[in-house]
Amino acid sequence: MAARMNSDKRSYTYEDAGVSIDAGNALVKAIGPLVKATARPGADSEIGGFGGFFDPKAAGYRDPLLVAANDGVGTKVKLAIDYDRHDTIGQDLVAMCVNDLIVQGAEPLFFLDYFATGKLETGIAERVVASIAEGCKLAGCALIGGETAEMPGMYAAGDYDLAGFCVGAVERGEQLTGEKVGAGHVLIGLASSGVHSNGYSLVRRLAEDKGWKLDRPAPFDFERLLIDTLIAPTRIYVANLLPLIHAGRIDALAHITGGGLLENIPRVLPNGCHALVDADSWPQTALMGFLQGQGNIEPEEMARTFNCGIGMVLAVAPGSADEVLAELANFGETAYRIGRIESGAKGCTVRGSSGTWSARGDWNAVHNA
Repeated sequence: MAARMNSDKRSYTYEDAGVSIDAGNALVKAIGPLVKATARPGADSEIGGFGGFFDPKAAGYRDPLLVAANDGVGTKVKLAIDYDRHDTIGQDLVAMCVNDLIVQGAEPLFFLDYFATGKLETGIAERVVASIAEGCKLAGCALIGGETAEMPGMYAAGDYDLAGFCVGAVERGEQLTGEKVGAGHVLIGLASSGVHSNGYSLVRRLAEDKGWKLDRPAPFDFERLLIDTLIAPTRIYVANLLPLIHAGRIDALAHITGGGLLENIPRVLPNGCHALVDADSWPQTALMGFLQGQGNIEPEEMARTFNCGIGMVLAVAPGSADEVLAELANFGETAYRIGRIESGAKGCTVRGSSGTWSARGDWNAVHNA
């Protein structure tokens, strides 16, 4: 017998399937002023069209090379969702992209975001976009567009995910390639603000296995809730590094993300250069000590999983190191002389009172972490 088609005459709408066009329109209207506040030369930061324009000439560039980066925040988003901490997670998203651009010597120009969720909750989405806009202002780039995807059935109730895309520019011939780095160069580390945006799958596993009460004061800082120490947004280093880059005082930069110091520093070194890092040259943060102790994490595992208190590493000529450190201090950065470059196979060795660890390999083949 032939199957009969359902004779239900109900008129279906997109909202019946879980997607609200009105909610999307309301979000665009709500975030309009936030986006406009990120305007900069080259972009008017108006949204609503099919694409965003940027004029490099209006931004002051003569012969720019464009540099692009995209990234996400990883499972740190899950902590933001579970503990209603949506007001800084967008800064993490921006930071992960713009810090990768500054490593090339490129000034971030414009940013686009992707926000995906099962059901659009305008209040939460607006808080997330507001934090993205704040990150863009800190980085000096314009938020010129984005995509809000409401996809019922793809995400559990309340869940969302983020991705970001950023384009920067550097005048031709002024990009940081690491080619000037050689034996004797000094390594300077800039302090991180916490875990940043890598290692959260391990953080969350520890929290579950150890029964942490994230809504209570941190055992190492009674003035802050543990969740607030873990969710602290990733530092954006752009504003304080650009003047030093333009002055020619930095020869290479490494953003310390997944893989830690061991695997990120070699990515910006030329062949024949080996980084030697003194792990005792900066103080271990209370948060990093807590994570290591709670998980009984071996020092080498810490050095590959977490930033260990250093979010960005500079390679500078030995005669410039003291001046660069002084200028960074004037900018409000906490900076440490953490090591040097020696002749040898391209790689990195971290030495400290708890041991020595090395990493070598074809660093040009490492995927952007």
